[in-house]
Amino acid sequence: MCGVFGIVAQSSVSQDIFDALTMLQHRGQDAAGIATVDNNDKIILRKDNGLVRDVIHTRHMKHLKGFAGIGHVRYPTAGCASPAEAQPFYVNSPFGLVLAHNGSLTNTDELKKDILAIDKRHLNTNSDSEVLTNIFAHELFETQTKEKSTVNTDDIFTAVKSVFRRCVGGYAVVSMIVGYGMVAFRDPNGIRPLCYGKRVLENGKVEYAVSSESVALDALGFELLGDIPAGGAIFIPFDSSDIILDFPSKEEQVKKFSPCIFEYVYLARPDSIIDGVSVYKSRLRQGRTLAKTVLEELSKEDIDVVIPIPDSGRTAAIDLAHELDAKYREGFIKNRYIGRTFIMPGQAVRAKSVRQKLNTTPLEFKGKNVLLVDDSIVRGTTSKKIVEMAREAGAKKVYFASAAPAVRFPNVYGIDLPARDELIANNLTTEEIAVTIGADKVFYQKLEDLHASIQDGNPFIQQFEDGCFSGNYVTGNIDESYFKKIESLRGDSSEDALENMDNANELIL
Repeated sequence: MCGVFGIVAQSSVSQDIFDALTMLQHRGQDAAGIATVDNNDKIILRKDNGLVRDVIHTRHMKHLKGFAGIGHVRYPTAGCASPAEAQPFYVNSPFGLVLAHNGSLTNTDELKKDILAIDKRHLNTNSDSEVLTNIFAHELFETQTKEKSTVNTDDIFTAVKSVFRRCVGGYAVVSMIVGYGMVAFRDPNGIRPLCYGKRVLENGKVEYAVSSESVALDALGFELLGDIPAGGAIFIPFDSSDIILDFPSKEEQVKKFSPCIFEYVYLARPDSIIDGVSVYKSRLRQGRTLAKTVLEELSKEDIDVVIPIPDSGRTAAIDLAHELDAKYREGFIKNRYIGRTFIMPGQAVRAKSVRQKLNTTPLEFKGKNVLLVDDSIVRGTTSKKIVEMAREAGAKKVYFASAAPAVRFPNVYGIDLPARDELIANNLTTEEIAVTIGADKVFYQKLEDLHASIQDGNPFIQQFEDGCFSGNYVTGNIDESYFKKIESLRGDSSEDALENMDNANELIL
């Protein structure tokens, strides 16, 4: 996952982009970047590895001039970790174009061959975002003729449709075309999120912005206008005239729309609205449906206290405890100032750091039957350590509940989960998982209940991208050879990728 943001305003935008990226920092902590267009149609670009606050300093902000710009925070997937692969990407033809992208393309190898053989363009990195940048640039160039030296909105939307035709996968894109404006679009299945909003100034003039999550718009005083639909695009001219929409029909949207279900479980901030659904309310509903699953095997009297694993297990745990008539308590206190465990070398060091990051409140555990609640169980290493801590704090029995179904397969649309054989649920039953992590029982959310918890917020959503749970991938081009390819690319880095998953939602303060 990554976070993207774009804005066309009436005054300097660098501070707004910086602030927006800090609100999206949970979506990517590996690299950050900002690109602006100044009054002379020059692109000013600053990007590097690191958190937003570590990459963009005061001296950079002074140079990032202009009334329009885009920003990006990166979560690294396979083959994407160097500073050169930080975003936004820039190409000088046609017109000058910068692009930032959230998601992953699943036909990258084929596209790379076409870019070299057909488009006659050179790629300098292994990033599929650079691939997408060059595809869009080429298709925009193809709309031009010898007699034509300018571009119009029809040309831009034609180029976007050509991107949809060529690029398979999940992607949300924001791009600037020098001299013209900003374009944002979302893949034909709407897998990765992208919303847009407006801000009305005191003089009546309007500014527009697009973002991976609505929380960044809220923080900057923008009114949320809606989500860019699956296969949809918007264009915002630099002259601040009205926004132009190019959306498919409602019928077409419903037919293919398949948002990533993991956004609602884990990736997005709870205070965001994604595709008309409050993430916070959907997680409360996840807690209620999970309680019903727990009560299929336990009675209310079997549980003395419900304790969330901070931070992402907290919302589901609130209504789970309410449904069970059990006490809700904060039994784990997090040290927010320790370094991220996923960058630490070796599993032993990372396991030790779990204890440094989380500390128990023994009063809430001693002599009690405890139900621990987390957003998901991926490989189980962290879950096992947490169960051990609960027992050492004096818990009589330790049950473990996951607000997500069992993760049995990789996510191929922008979330770098480990290889299949490292996913604890890939080859083990629920009972075997309980034994492996040391819990008395483990409870998983049912997939149909997870669907319902989100659809209750927006019945327009009829299906989801839930491949990591079901093994069914909406783009239809994922097979055993694809799995083997991505697993070989990840290699030894898969452990770090998992720890990135386990920690990405923990905002570094």
